[in-house]
Amino acid sequence: MKNQNIIVVGQQAWDTEIGSNCKNIALEFAKQNRVLYINFPLDRITKFRGKNDPKIQKRLNVIAGKEDGLVQISSNLYQLYPNCLIESINWISSDYIFKWLNKLNNKRLAKAIAPALKELNFSDFILFNDSDMFRSFHLKELLKPKLSIYYSRDNMLATSYYKKHGQILEPQIIAQSDLCVANSAYLMNYCKQYNINSYDVGQGCDFTIFNNPAIAKVSTALKQLKTPIIGYVGVLTAARLDIDLIYYIAKKRPDWNIVLVGPEDDAFKSSALHQLDNVHFLGSQPTDDLPKYINFFDVCFNPQLLNELTIGNYPRKIDEYLALGKPTIATKTETMEVFKDHVYLANNGEEYIIGIESLIKNNNENLMTERKNFALAHTWENSVKSIYNAVNLNIKL
Repeated sequence: MKNQNIIVVGQQAWDTEIGSNCKNIALEFAKQNRVLYINFPLDRITKFRGKNDPKIQKRLNVIAGKEDGLVQISSNLYQLYPNCLIESINWISSDYIFKWLNKLNNKRLAKAIAPALKELNFSDFILFNDSDMFRSFHLKELLKPKLSIYYSRDNMLATSYYKKHGQILEPQIIAQSDLCVANSAYLMNYCKQYNINSYDVGQGCDFTIFNNPAIAKVSTALKQLKTPIIGYVGVLTAARLDIDLIYYIAKKRPDWNIVLVGPEDDAFKSSALHQLDNVHFLGSQPTDDLPKYINFFDVCFNPQLLNELTIGNYPRKIDEYLALGKPTIATKTETMEVFKDHVYLANNGEEYIIGIESLIKNNNENLMTERKNFALAHTWENSVKSIYNAVNLNIKL
């Protein structure tokens, strides 16, 4: 797909520091197309709560006309700070009132986008929506794109914020879209309930920091620990990770050192894991340093909790583990079946113990190379190419 105009709307603004599927996809789109990335509009409650935040000040300046909301990022990529304020409405219990105010918010956003479309000459464009089921619900009818795509990359309805009104609106926005793309088979099948034109386009991963020769350097924090070291890198949250499973593994094998790298939520901070001598919390670390920790683990693990939030998600950290050739074990899910030839899949604590023991004993250079090659095929280029293929099946551009 080349020389197209693409509008991207989604959950995260361009100035969000954390990684984002939507931003990576936009960057890939922009290699051969012109892209306008819409930062989500400022809502009234966020304006009040974040009035001292420089990002909020930027949006307020745009709304006041003190700054231009249209900013060029690269030759083919632009971002837009909408010059509108929308109402904070998710707390409203009445479906009728919520829908009425949500359409009002959508109209304000569409009105803010229109001048940028004219300035950039985006008269003929594709609308790509990264799970923005509320603020962008009516944009297809209001902006009239030649093609609308809904992107599902997480089970948003498992969160309390989206479950309240999303149970009604997400199936509707999926159904009204021309096609849907998802980053896992589970989410593709979910979308297919409402739109037959739904496709699994896989997940991309940015491996730039994993190509740094410096990752061979041993982390000082790990030098004192005896092997084997079983490690996890990522946010430590009880909503996604099974604390009881980690505790079981650590208690069952006190000769193993369990290393957890990442910020903890309150449940982890107060958990009994902190009472175990062989469980080590290293806290948040700079993103560029994370490969150093992964590289020093004997086995990487993803002790995922099975619930509505996690069952369909694509665990990008698995690709990061495999990109360094590391023996890896993870909780078995439908999405993890994609990794079954390169990752040991476990259903419970005992299977984790057996799997970790097997991975420690049977690691070799050939397996490491196979893991690396498998993971490195999961690029954003390949994922976006799958999106293009899905588009071409539904429309001739």
